[in-house]
Amino acid sequence: MKTSNSGDTLVRRSQAQKQINWVPTALIGLSIGYISLIIYIPAINVFYQAFHKGVEPFLANLTRPDFLNAAKLTLLLALISVPINTVFGLCAAWSIARHKFPGRTLLLSIIDLPLSISPVVAGLMIMLLYGRQGWFGGWFQDRGIDIVFAFPGMVLATAFVSMPFVVREVIPVLEEAGVDQEEAARTLGASDWQIFWRVTLPNIRWGLMYGVLLTNARAMGEFGAISVVSGNIANTTQSLPLFVEEAYKQYDTEAAFSASVLLALLAAVTLVLKEILESRTRIKDE
Repeated sequence: MKTSNSGDTLVRRSQAQKQINWVPTALIGLSIGYISLIIYIPAINVFYQAFHKGVEPFLANLTRPDFLNAAKLTLLLALISVPINTVFGLCAAWSIARHKFPGRTLLLSIIDLPLSISPVVAGLMIMLLYGRQGWFGGWFQDRGIDIVFAFPGMVLATAFVSMPFVVREVIPVLEEAGVDQEEAARTLGASDWQIFWRVTLPNIRWGLMYGVLLTNARAMGEFGAISVVSGNIANTTQSLPLFVEEAYKQYDTEAAFSASVLLALLAAVTLVLKEILESRTRIKDE
């Protein structure tokens, strides 16, 4: 009897173990299927639509004047907004990580605001401030300065939506590094500027680069806020994401998919650099 009971117990345990082993497999399969439907299949279709007539039509679409203007404008937006947010992010992160002051939590919440509200709402906020009937729009109009439906408004929108990334990536690194090395350098007579360049910056360089990378990706891919404040004027205020939408709406699908491929490749480069930076960070932690 004892032998029979122990045998039944082993059988039940084996069956339970098999059932448990099916759970991870099912979850992995479900995840792969979901990602395939949402990301892989649409991405493959974009590349197929861009290249199904050959490489020459694809290259021809990338040399169109309206495409080149859109790509140039997107690059300019990134070149302006990324350095601005990098400097702001460093200053804000250092102030928040190194000082305790009233309103610190509120400041963090305000910095996170672009992550929590719709980009379209951000564009409307800029319109309400700098539009013709906005709070400051009349003042700028009287001086012949166009903000909305012009390049300055696009810069404001891009800087707003990409603002939090450097701050959010640098703050944890600063808090983890602590102040011991900075205090030691200060006791040895180093100035604040020397401490920043020789102590603080080397300690946060990977987190800073990660934040800059995310900021650049967000700036170059922004659509919602830009579409509100730019007017989407071809060859004037049309960024690359807006070019994709406009070309598709005009049934110029080959041009739309060609531009989409370029944006997808930029995203792929961002992911590769992201993995490199994360691996560097893990090596440093080990």
